[in-house]
Order: sequence, then C-alpha cells, then structure tokens
Amino acid sequence: LVRNYYHWLIGHYVNKEPVLIYGAGGAGVQLATSLAGGAEYVPVGFLDDDPAVWKTTVAGMQVYNPQDVGRLIEEQGVTHVLLALPSASRNDRRRILEQLSEHAVHVKTIPSMPELVSGESLEALRDIDPEDLLGREPVPPVEHLIASSIRDKVVLVSGAGGSIGSEICRQVLRNQPRMLLLYELSEFALYTIEQELSATARKEGQELPIIPLLGSVLDAPRVERIISHFKVQTIYHAAAYKHVPLVEHNIFEGVRNNALGTRVMAQAALQAGVERFVLISTDKAVRPTNVMGATKRLAELIIQSLAAAGKGKTVFSMVRFGNVLGSSGSVVPLFRQQIQAGGPVTVTHPDITRFFMTIPEAASLVIQAGSMAEGGDVFVLDMGQPVKIVDLARRMIQLMGYEVRCSENSAGEIAIEFSGLRPGEKLYEELLIGEDVVGTEHPKIMRAHEELLTEAQLEEILAGIEAAMQQGDCETGRQWLQQAVSGFKPAAPIVDWLQKCS
Repeated sequence: LVRNYYHWLIGHYVNKEPVLIYGAGGAGVQLATSLAGGAEYVPVGFLDDDPAVWKTTVAGMQVYNPQDVGRLIEEQGVTHVLLALPSASRNDRRRILEQLSEHAVHVKTIPSMPELVSGESLEALRDIDPEDLLGREPVPPVEHLIASSIRDKVVLVSGAGGSIGSEICRQVLRNQPRMLLLYELSEFALYTIEQELSATARKEGQELPIIPLLGSVLDAPRVERIISHFKVQTIYHAAAYKHVPLVEHNIFEGVRNNALGTRVMAQAALQAGVERFVLISTDKAVRPTNVMGATKRLAELIIQSLAAAGKGKTVFSMVRFGNVLGSSGSVVPLFRQQIQAGGPVTVTHPDITRFFMTIPEAASLVIQAGSMAEGGDVFVLDMGQPVKIVDLARRMIQLMGYEVRCSENSAGEIAIEFSGLRPGEKLYEELLIGEDVVGTEHPKIMRAHEELLTEAQLEEILAGIEAAMQQGDCETGRQWLQQAVSGFKPAAPIVDWLQKCS
C-alpha cells in the first residue's frame, strides 16, 4: 500500500512522464527501480507477452496484456514505452514494434545483452535501432571462412573510413591479422577510424600494427609501393562513390573512382602476388538506370576479365548486396533527422522498395564470401524480403511518438511527402543479371554466373571512356558505358551544365 501510494504521489505531483515498461523480467524490474530514483520518467506498469503474469503485481506495479496498451495510453497519459528485452530475438522485437506502431507512443529500448555485458548501463535508453524494424535475424558466421583470409595475414582495406570499409576493418581487427592497412582518401575519415581501431586494440591488449595511409585508389605508383612494401596478402576494395544523384551529376569522377580506381588496385594486387582481392559491389550494378550502378558493373567486369586471364596467383572475387542500414546516405538517419525537426519526411515514390541489411552482417558476409572464392566469382548476398520505404517511414514516425498527418488524419504531427524519383533512381533493385545462381556452404551467400567481356572488348571500351574524359564529352562517355554494361538504360538525360563543365 505504501509503495502504491508513493507511486501515485510521484505520478501526480512530480513532473515526470508516465511510461510503460515492456518486459516484467529481471531487466524490467531493474529499469523500474532505476527510473523511480530519476527525474525524467515514472513507470506506471509493465507489459509482458506471458499470460501467466498478467494481472499480477511486480515491483509494486501491475503487469498488463500488451493488447491493453491503447487503453493505458489514454487512461494513464503514457508517453513512452520502454523495451526491457535485452535477450529478445530480432523477430520478436519486430513483432512487438509493429504492435506498438499502431499507437502514437515513443518507443525506446535498453541496450542489448552483448552491450550490457560490454559495460553499457541499463539506464542508457535510446531510440530503437533500425534493424529492429526489419526483424532480420543474422546467421552466425562460419568461423573458418572468417579466419582463412585474415588470421596472421597482412590485410589492406581501401575506403577504410567509409560505412562498409570501417566495419570490415573492425571485423578484421577482431580476427588477429598480422597487420592492418587503412587506405583512405578522406583525412578526417582516416583519422576517425584509425583512432577507434587503435583504442580498441589497446583495450584488448593487441599489439598488431595499424597503419593509416592517405591516398587515392587512382594513384597507381603509391598503391603499388604500399602493396609491395608491406607484402599485402588480402585486399578488401570498398572505396567507391556510391550516392546515385551525385555520381549522375559527376559522371567522369564516378567512372574514375569506381571503375578505373578498381583497375589500378586490382592490377597492383596481381603484380605483387596478393593472395585474395575482394571487390565490394552493389545491387545497383544489375541492369542499372544510373551511372553509379553502371560504373560498379564496369568495375565487376574489370575484375572478371583479370580473373579470366589467369595471369597471376591472385584470387579475385566480388560481393554484390543492397542497402545497408545506417550508412552515410541511408534513409534511416535522414528520416530520424526529419522527424526530430518536425517533418515532413520525404520519400521519393509511394511504391519504391529496397533491400536492407545491417552493416556488421554485410561486412561479415563479404569476408566469408571472399574466403570461398575460386577466381572471378560473383557472390550475391541473401538480402531477405524487400522493404517498402514509405512503410519504413510511417513506422519510424509512429515509434518516435508521433502520428502521421494525412487526408484521413489531419491532426497528425508529421507528414510524409513524395518528392519524385531522383535522377537515375529505380523503383526496385535486383541482385542478379541472369538466372544462373547456385548455393554455397553459407546459407546467406550465393554464387552467380554472369556474362563477361573479353580482354580485347574491355580494353577498347576503357580506351574509349578515357578518350571521352580527355575531351570532356559526357555523352560519349556514357555511351561507352552503355556498350560495356548489359542492360544499362539511363533514366535521365545529362544535365546541360555538366556537359559544359566536363
């Protein structure tokens, strides 16, 4: 009685926001105890999926059926639901979030169990992770595939400061390489990842050299010197320009960096006898409608040609996958920023869909795929089901505590606006050019058999592109790309100012 009266007094006379805690287990009870002594939230009850605990009292508060959440929001003025489910599977979290997204209540979560074990505080509440919205359960890595290309080897990652490159670096560091070389054009990005990795190595007592190297993938002499001097054994080539509209308006820079830069790196690897070279590619390389996708497919063709020539011992492969959650340019951080600013949330088209994968899962699968390569392999990652972007936007708005403003609900706080497809953007992405695909020993990695160009065809096309570059002729350059890349159908004309400035 005293405890209940205390909670009633706190709820009515102290300026705290009433919250429900989802999960009446040990983590939920600890969270309730912590919040009671804080100044921000006052817990008013638990929600739990276990019918055996409904209508019981835990830590002085009643446990409710999650189906009652609408009534509790209305009666108790609940503003937040806090997830205290550190061990829940991603599918369970997705199911819970879909249920809660029907109500205008802000959902936050405590850290996951691995984060709690690593020292995160139970009270470190944060907004839900985007991967929780997708419910994709990552497959545990095959350890020997992770280790075989990394353990006791000299590993170089190009584009080491980017979203994928930096995560590959983290996973390489965890698997005991002899040396890790970070090759990056952006000084700040290189500084950031080098500082992070060095701190991690010190914390874990690792003494391996982490070498930060500023440079462009187009600088052939520097690339050759680095690979030769450090006796590099494995290369993960993640350096690329990837923003579709930007590359569409900077055609030759996209070709130089994505395709010609790949040729420089691959030829240097071949010349130095590097053991494995793995190109990080994209689903946008399949029947592209934009220059970025076409340049990445051209990069694939360059790697395939070098592998087919069989002139050295380097095992070349490429790994193709879709969007990664939380990367620079990803819709998720953009949507969150727009929601926090009061909207509107901008979606290019009501029917646009994308495949999504978390950055750690993508990096892990890239490493494992590279270890399975036999030469010239095109690996395709199983991305699961495509996600409708407007549904993702709607769910994020609701789970951040707002209602969507639309014709049926004019009282909503955040509107969704359709801005139209951007230059070169497709409604749907694909992962395969043909239908010839086989499984591998990993359930999430498939091996595709794609068409390739002869060495003579490729050299003619690259010479034509380089001649168009020297003349600043974007139209001719794009025509050469169309000749090289099967299915490349530009969705937008070249803008006038680009042709004049090239």
